[in-house]
Amino acid sequence: MKKLILSMAFLVAATTLTAQTEEELKATLANKKDSIAAIQGRADAIQAEIDALPGWKLGAFGTIGGSLSNFNNWYAQGFPNNSAGNIGFTVNAFANLQQEKFFWRNALTTNLNWVKLDDEDDPNDDDGFREATDVFNLSSLYGRKLSDKFAVSGLMEYRTTLLSNFNDPGYLDLGVGATWTPLQNLVVVIHPLNYNFVFADDDTIFNSSLGAKIVADYTRQIGAIGFKSNLSMFQSYESGDLSNWTWTNSFSYTLWKMIGVGFDFGLRNNKQEALNYSNNVLGNTDTFDTVDNDLQSYWTVGLSYAF
Repeated sequence: MKKLILSMAFLVAATTLTAQTEEELKATLANKKDSIAAIQGRADAIQAEIDALPGWKLGAFGTIGGSLSNFNNWYAQGFPNNSAGNIGFTVNAFANLQQEKFFWRNALTTNLNWVKLDDEDDPNDDDGFREATDVFNLSSLYGRKLSDKFAVSGLMEYRTTLLSNFNDPGYLDLGVGATWTPLQNLVVVIHPLNYNFVFADDDTIFNSSLGAKIVADYTRQIGAIGFKSNLSMFQSYESGDLSNWTWTNSFSYTLWKMIGVGFDFGLRNNKQEALNYSNNVLGNTDTFDTVDNDLQSYWTVGLSYAF
């Protein structure tokens, strides 16, 4: 009986001691996390001061994703003998010049992706890689500072595809107006005077026009996490059918040295492209009033590399 009482007393004491030790460890961990957050806050403040210094700031990060597969006599699927693959990459690069009285911001975004599905039992099918995602965007913004947050600015932005139908269509925006920088990493461009040049073989669908240009770009690096979000909108003064907008986003998380994981996605609305696809690719006879202008989108997940 004494042994049983002693055993129960020892068990209760050990449980109490373990609980106390766990609570103490959790409290210590919470204090360490608070300390890490404080250090990171000071580091971010110093980085913001560095970014505000005059001179050139260069940088780039991207995402690489891919997969390859091969099946032989895998009868459970529709193509028992096939080889398939998916390869793609995204690059976001910038070159920004900051001076006391002016700034010059340059950015490049491209997202390219290829896919293949080779049915080895069909000698007539396409056994090579075909382009899937095809995005190219180049912009240059010059601003003459009126204050720390406002500037008179001019913008050049060019958008097209590279792998197929290069410059068909291609969009070149040239405009002037104002740029607002409410935060260190946020740039908002408002240009009420902007001409949207559209280059395409079919000039019955694609037309250039005068309008307003709005661009919002937020780029930031917080420790191992980097992200960039860019919204580019053109509102035509001639017709809403000639307006368009594109929203792209890139995220990266560094796991080891410069290598990590990345995620990119984009949305676009462009009625001219929808009508061109319906009539010149699908063979329909739609008009701007009848075409289905579905929301365009893409996404990529894979390894990322920052430099």
